[in-house]
Amino acid sequence: MNTPKKVLLSGIKPTGKAHIGNYFGALKQWVDLQDKYDTHIFIPTYHALTERHNSEALKSDTENLVLDLLAIGIDPEKTTLYLQHDVPEVTELSWIFACISTMPYLMRAHAFKDAEAKNKDISVGSFNYPLLMAADIVIQDGAVVPVGRDQQQHVEIARELVRKFNTTFGEAFPVEPEALILDTVAVVPGTDGQKMSKSYGNTIPLFGTDEEIKKAVMSIVTDSGSEIPTNVYAIHKLFRSEQELKKLYEENKGKYKNLKDALLADILAMVTPMRARREAFAKNPNLVSEILKKGGEKAKAKAVEKMKLVREKTGLV
Repeated sequence: MNTPKKVLLSGIKPTGKAHIGNYFGALKQWVDLQDKYDTHIFIPTYHALTERHNSEALKSDTENLVLDLLAIGIDPEKTTLYLQHDVPEVTELSWIFACISTMPYLMRAHAFKDAEAKNKDISVGSFNYPLLMAADIVIQDGAVVPVGRDQQQHVEIARELVRKFNTTFGEAFPVEPEALILDTVAVVPGTDGQKMSKSYGNTIPLFGTDEEIKKAVMSIVTDSGSEIPTNVYAIHKLFRSEQELKKLYEENKGKYKNLKDALLADILAMVTPMRARREAFAKNPNLVSEILKKGGEKAKAKAVEKMKLVREKTGLV
């Protein structure tokens, strides 16, 4: 008798163009792990509303992100791919979690403390973000959640909410999710040496044109006093083994242009076939719609059954 695969669940917000930091920090893991787990990947459109208040931009970014995921190798035969708003039950569950959470507890969240320290105008949605993320995970009985270190705390909050709900109302969530962090790609450096992020403007686009990618690579900050450009090397080791790079960088000490050209060639070698797949999916919107429809129906069916149990446990029947 085969043991059921654990559910792996993760998502990426539709807030702009995907970059190689997204790919190596998260997306590649999803592709590599989709044979090992019952993989659920969703586009968190409700989460995006905390910062996206333009309906056309949200719709366009969502459509583009779906194409990106299919292009990198997310296989709808192996992975349940869906839009968060096709499973609205998560918002009901997040409200129930809000009713057993306290404000001081949520104020411990790193994202909230960071926003508060910067005197940002924090929306209620942003404050409750960890509760909705927890609902996304546990409504599908998610057991494994690939995240960066900056999101690890949110998975721990989900674990604590599972325990609190089960203790308060009775067991509805048999699985406590665990964070999966691959230290080798936990933080992908940007063109300026900081973490690659759209908010820092230091990204290398995953599906940019050759010229856009070249412009980003050539803008990588280098230290004129060093024979080996640290920032170039830090990105390059995502594409080649350090053994290969050692020889390349020794042969080109101080030759920053040569090393950037070599990095550019490696990036283009990876993304060119992905771009071809993306174009093929873009030309077949009906297929893409059908993939999302099937994924949404599967995820919603599981959520509906879970919420029946949750309502029974809480007395909402």
